[in-house]
Amino acid sequence: MLRLNRTTRVALAVITVIALGFMYIPLFVIVMNSFNSSRVSGWPIPGFSLEWWGKALTNPAVHAALLNSVIVASVATVFALLLGTLAAFALQRFRFFGKQTVNLLIVLPITLPGIVTGVALSNTYFQVLKPMGINVGYWGMIIAHATFCVVMVFNNVIARLRRMHPNLDEASMDLGAGIGQTFRLVTFPQFRSAFIAGGLLAFALSFDEIVVTIFTAPPGVETLPLWIMNQMARPNEVNQVNVVATVMILLSLIPVYISQRVSAVTDAK
Repeated sequence: MLRLNRTTRVALAVITVIALGFMYIPLFVIVMNSFNSSRVSGWPIPGFSLEWWGKALTNPAVHAALLNSVIVASVATVFALLLGTLAAFALQRFRFFGKQTVNLLIVLPITLPGIVTGVALSNTYFQVLKPMGINVGYWGMIIAHATFCVVMVFNNVIARLRRMHPNLDEASMDLGAGIGQTFRLVTFPQFRSAFIAGGLLAFALSFDEIVVTIFTAPPGVETLPLWIMNQMARPNEVNQVNVVATVMILLSLIPVYISQRVSAVTDAK
């Protein structure tokens, strides 16, 4: 076991505290400002009030933006789970001409800057499809999110498939199980945790996406990140943003907890 001297341990502890401070002190300031009695965010806050919580939680614009974010992220995640898993199986289990090129094309959307993807999709929707009479509307935003969400699922699933032994599937079918039964009882349980983790990452990425959304959202439609960005231009309404951000911080703990529980159960097996 590597043993560190006292000076090294103290130095590492100080660096850790500083790093954690940079990450969590700003979040603490946001949470505290959600209870700010003043109309303008600041530090230290002059007093505590639940006024902004009442306004934010009863604001129809917040409800509409949250609903849009949940719908877009949920549908994009479903597409990502289906397409990402199928692509992972195709590239891992089969050999065909252009396999590496296909792999590159699947991963490429997550490596491109969001603004490039957004501009490209916007030009396609409004300069190519719309003149042809095809109005993608709300679905265009969902498809845009799905393009990069697929990568999250694909990377997780294919990494797990590469560690799985294909002889288990063959043994299952040799014992009389069909393809569906083998997948349900043998194959899927082996990559289930990667499947769930990829879905959680895809949902979180879509829910938080703003750059691509700016270019692909239909007129009058706001997701929660878009609503937050627009509200930041109104100093007297910023504390409502702090309330929404606080709620999002609390809700973000849920997928982290689920992911850890799934990983713990998988490791225990």
